[in-house]
Order: sequence, then structure tokens, then C-alpha cells
Amino acid sequence: MRTLAQWLEAYGESHQNPINQKIHKVAVPGIFLSVVGLIWSIPQLPLAGFHFNWVWLVALPAWVFYFRLSISVFIMMIGYTLACIGLIWSMELLGWPVLHISILLFGVLWAFQFIGHKIEGKKPSFFEDVQFLLIGPIWVFRKH
Repeated sequence: MRTLAQWLEAYGESHQNPINQKIHKVAVPGIFLSVVGLIWSIPQLPLAGFHFNWVWLVALPAWVFYFRLSISVFIMMIGYTLACIGLIWSMELLGWPVLHISILLFGVLWAFQFIGHKIEGKKPSFFEDVQFLLIGPIWVFRKH
């Protein structure tokens, strides 16, 4: 497994252009939020009298990945994930259409990401390795 420094250096290679960096500063956290919203929208699993949301099942392997990189990254990403869950939960309590908002955010923000990479002249890192999708938020939060 790559070290945190190796991941961030490799990710940064395709994110040198200032416009692409600005797009990523907004789009990466927003896409993360939208993915939480999409997973949150999957019907809950009844388990031993409780309703289990799938977001916890998906978050656990991501948190393990972050823990293996560093404790500080692990804590940062647990905090951001919980903030996203709190926001999505609040949206649901307010009666907002979480699924529709998440789909819209996901599509619009990914379009901006691809525009940023067109400007950059380099393909997104995740084309090389899908794990870069988990590195993006770390890079954004540490870079800016």
C-alpha cells in the first residue's frame, strides 16, 4: 500500500492548474456529500428491530483505508463523514428530496470536475486507481 505522501503526490500530479484546483476545492467535498446522500437514500435494512442505514456499512471500509494512511486523516474523514451524515439527516427531517438533490449535485459537480481536467489537460486520477476517489477529499482538505 502507498503511503499518504505517495498518494497525495500522485493525486497532485493531475491537479496542477489553479482553475482545476479551485473546481476541486468545491466539487470534491460536494461529491462526497452527494454520495453520502445517495447511499442514505437506499431503503434501510431492518436488523434486530432497528433500521440500519447502508451509509454505515459503506463508511466502515473507507474509514479503515483512512486509518491505514494516518490517524489524523482518519479523524478528519470521520469528522467530515459524520458532518455529511448530519446534513443529509437534517435535509430528510426537513422533508427535502435527498435522493433528487444528491443526484443533481453528483451530476453537476462531476461535470465541473471533468471541465477542470479538460482545462488541466490530464485525466482524473481515479482512471488509474479507483482508490483515488478516497484521496481527493484528503488532498482538498490538506491543500487548502
